[in-house]
Amino acid sequence: MKGIKVLLTVFFAIVLSSCSASKRTASNTVESDLLSQFEIYKNTKYKYGGTDERGFDCSGFVHKVYSNAFGIQLPRTTDAMTRIGTKISKNKLKPGDLVFFRPSRKYDHVGIFINDNIFIHSSTSKGVIKSKLDNPYWKKKYRFAKRIFKSK
Repeated sequence: MKGIKVLLTVFFAIVLSSCSASKRTASNTVESDLLSQFEIYKNTKYKYGGTDERGFDCSGFVHKVYSNAFGIQLPRTTDAMTRIGTKISKNKLKPGDLVFFRPSRKYDHVGIFINDNIFIHSSTSKGVIKSKLDNPYWKKKYRFAKRIFKSK
């Protein structure tokens, strides 16, 4: 009888652990894929026109991450990226959404939303970093967001 109880306990533990593993959502997968890319490139310096580990501009970084993480070839420039995807409201952001900013009259900036108000991007002053959308600077410069692909 004791052996059956042990077997049942082990059986239910396996079933429950497999259920929780299957509950991993598409958003969690996207987020972890993005964070993996961030770990590879974090602190890579900013380089205007840069598209690789020697230096990235903002759209070069987004282009590289989308290619590596999702096999999706985005346009190369921030301006061209603004013309694709579906516009979404800030309160509906999901991991992988592109966030656009207008830091000055002369240029736009793009990053990738991760989660919990955080996005990754290539900053002109610090290179590839994480930033918060509610940081006063980024909050003031925020324009809109675009969803490139639908989560399942």
